[in-house]
Amino acid sequence: MASISQSQRQFLRRLAHDLKPIVHIGKNGLSDSLFESAGIAIDTHELIKVKFNDLKDERRELAEELAGHLRAELVGVIGNIAIIYRRQPDAERRKIDLPRE
Repeated sequence: MASISQSQRQFLRRLAHDLKPIVHIGKNGLSDSLFESAGIAIDTHELIKVKFNDLKDERRELAEELAGHLRAELVGVIGNIAIIYRRQPDAERRKIDLPRE
């Protein structure tokens, strides 16, 4: 995925503001079942929030690893919440139109 610009990141953060976290990372960290559920969530929603219930000291690294595994873009980490975006390849199922540069 091509990297997104700073203005697009800000746009995605504004969209994510009212979203509830869909994926929760607990004491088990990243697992196959977590990757699977996060993959389904990002396929459906394009933009997801991930909440860190445990492992809060490692949240940035775990969020980057999760985004890499999902072939998605880490929009940002704010507190115990990570925002991850992946553009839907199917134009008819796409829900988010990013602003141009």
